[in-house]
Amino acid sequence: MVKSYLASVFFLLGSFAFAQQAEVPLIKIDTLADGFTYDIRYATDNNFLKEAFYDCASCYLRPEVAAALKEANHYFCEKGYRIVLYDCYRPVSAQKKMWAVYPNAQYVANPYTSGSVHNRGAAVDLSLEKLDGTPLNMGTDFDFFGREAHIDNTSLPQEVLDNRKLLQEGMTRFGFQTIRTEWWHFNYKKNYGFEIIDFDFECD
Repeated sequence: MVKSYLASVFFLLGSFAFAQQAEVPLIKIDTLADGFTYDIRYATDNNFLKEAFYDCASCYLRPEVAAALKEANHYFCEKGYRIVLYDCYRPVSAQKKMWAVYPNAQYVANPYTSGSVHNRGAAVDLSLEKLDGTPLNMGTDFDFFGREAHIDNTSLPQEVLDNRKLLQEGMTRFGFQTIRTEWWHFNYKKNYGFEIIDFDFECD
């Protein structure tokens, strides 16, 4: 697995487009034929803000995070599923908009204190679908702020619990960590050790 992971890192470094600013340690992954499904909600009005606050549906991550995510997707594909991406790197400007609307640190990280791991390019929001495009039932939609979305809530149908277990076990195999309140959110293992990146991604 280590050799496979390192090979993915080198592949990503050679194949993915870096963010326009040379000093930004992010790579763009959403324009490649990499097997993911993209549903970047914050580029649409299908989100808890009910408005688009990304100018375009882009997905940026740190190289090592992207490599681990790619390995995770290969793992799921072998089982008959694939990753659906909702959010990747989140600009600080977008985090401030979210906080202004919903200043609850249980669900939205305060951009004026520690910020979010999304702002560091080291977190992803995602789900799973079958290879035929059928979404797995996770019990709630993305960005549902309530007890039903908590991963320690076992008062859910067995199908939902099994699907969440599949997602969580697959992601943790490749260095991602869960958070209690959001079944869709995964921090890469270095978590808050990464610095915040203040980068508003450009659109084509």
